[in-house]
Amino acid sequence: MPKLWNETIEEHRRAVRDTVLETTAALVAEHGLRGVTMSRIAEQSGIGRATLYKYFPDVESILMAWHERQITGHLHQLAELRDRPGTPGERLEAVLEAYAFIQQRRHGHGGELSAVLHQGGHIAHAEQHLRHFLQGLLAEGVEAGQVRDDVGPEELASYCLHALAGAGDLTSKAAIQRLVAVTLAGLRPQKCA
Repeated sequence: MPKLWNETIEEHRRAVRDTVLETTAALVAEHGLRGVTMSRIAEQSGIGRATLYKYFPDVESILMAWHERQITGHLHQLAELRDRPGTPGERLEAVLEAYAFIQQRRHGHGGELSAVLHQGGHIAHAEQHLRHFLQGLLAEGVEAGQVRDDVGPEELASYCLHALAGAGDLTSKAAIQRLVAVTLAGLRPQKCA
């Protein structure tokens, strides 16, 4: 097959997959997990059921694929903030604030949906990746004298992630920014009296 033909087929497959993921997420948000069927997804996506089954075996696998894509996007967003110009302290603040807002949006995953979305190994892998790059940023902050050096970056990363998990319960932007400020205060170097 010519290269152009292969690229066109891959683009089409990607477009169908993306449409199925977005349609499923919207249907689940509107009708709940139990209110969505493969038939309904196919109909709303504008494809046949047989085609849908070529891509995914069931609703849960579609949701897992959608969630993996969401997590990848979040990690990419955080990595862009980490890698932008600025001091380690400025970049750390940007990463932590973005992470807190991600936690707030994530809180909308109700009980049954959360159980389905958070059962895969992709969660553990993403958390490990996040911890690792946060540790690197914290280590840069220590080196620049902007982050305390009496606690290791591994423990500080854990502190940040646990503290900012509380953003899931917050409803305002101001409350999240206060939580980030308190978290950052705990990272600052201790002043000698």
